[in-house]
This record gives sequence, C-alpha cells and structure tokens, in this order.
Amino acid sequence: MLQIEALKKQHNRKHFDCGESALNSFLQVLARQQQDKGISKTFVLLDSDQPTTIIGFFTLAACEVVSEELPQPLAKRYPDRAPGAKLARLAIDRGQQRRGYGQILMVEAMKKALLVADHIGIIGFFVDAKNHDSRVYYEQFGFISFPKQPREMFLPISTLRQVFAALKH
Repeated sequence: MLQIEALKKQHNRKHFDCGESALNSFLQVLARQQQDKGISKTFVLLDSDQPTTIIGFFTLAACEVVSEELPQPLAKRYPDRAPGAKLARLAIDRGQQRRGYGQILMVEAMKKALLVADHIGIIGFFVDAKNHDSRVYYEQFGFISFPKQPREMFLPISTLRQVFAALKH
C-alpha cells in the first residue's frame, strides 16, 4: 500500500536515483539538513511492503513573490510582495517513473498548500520548471507561467480550491 510521510532518518536516501544528479544530491545530502533547520519540508512516497525505499519525493518551502511579476490581471489583486508556498522539488526514482506516482505526489503537495493557505494565508502555489518538459507537466495541473519568466509558474489558491471542490462533487 502506498503512503506519503515526512522524510525520516530511516528512509534509504542513498539508493534513490531519478536521473537528475541535482535532485538526487538534494535528497541524499541536503533534504534532512534543511528540514531540521526549518528551511523546507520533504515528503516521501513509500510502499508499505518496503517502508524504507523511496519511490519519489517532493519538497515544500515558503516563498515571497513580487506581485508585479505575476500574470496580469492577477498582479493587480495583491500587495507589492505576497506570500506563497513553493514546490521546491519533485522527483520519482528511475525504476518507478511513468506509473502515475508524480501525479500522486503533486496532488498531495497541492493539498498541503491548501492547508497552509487555511492556516496562515498564501496567494498561490509556485514552482520553477527546470525545462520545457517540466513546464508542460505543470501546465496540466493548471500552473500558469510568469510573463517575463516562463519557467516560473503559479497556481492561484482560488484555482486550487475550485479544483478540489469540483473533485468532491
């Protein structure tokens, strides 16, 4: 049975390989350090039959955005600087890719962004797409690109609420 939980010491980070050395290195070296310092929070997808083997992970962090950089007319709705939640990283182990695990992690990350919005208030969920394929991937979830920085993407909290409300009906 699949489960998502916060990264812990007993999770086997050493053997995780998503094919991107920067993401592998982050998980293996920095994720727990940043989590312990309160910089970000990493969550892992596991199978209960192998509770230490990481299928995939995502990392969330707080962020601040300069509102004028947002797509119009959204920029006019917010003060000069506004808070957000950021999907800092998302990766699936090579041997587990193309099985829908990324979508499972994305939905969980979105739920967590909504929880943050309910408790402290944020204007949206942000992500930096690493390349064109990543940008296309995030667009399928409703993320929209910043006009001047097309790989910086934004999903308004109001849109996220609408998506989850529609799923409940």
